[in-house]
Amino acid sequence: MLMFPQPKEEKMKKIALCLLFTLALSPLACTNMTKTEQGATSGAAGGALVGAVIGAVANGRTGAAAGAAIGAVAGGVGGAAIGNAQE
Repeated sequence: MLMFPQPKEEKMKKIALCLLFTLALSPLACTNMTKTEQGATSGAAGGALVGAVIGAVANGRTGAAAGAAIGAVAGGVGGAAIGNAQE
């Protein structure tokens, strides 16, 4: 079976759709969490998404992985701080 590579735009659309679906369902998992935990979780998810997109645009697949990791840490820390301030 021959596998033809998909255009880059098509791959990005699929990745974005999967991430948006995941983010849409994430509030259902946060019902028993404190504000700090909710902030850390949603901040990490959002940071990973933004970091992956920026990294992919800047440096392809390797950049996407690094951007997601950096974005998740930065978003988690920032989200936890905001959630802690709301408690």
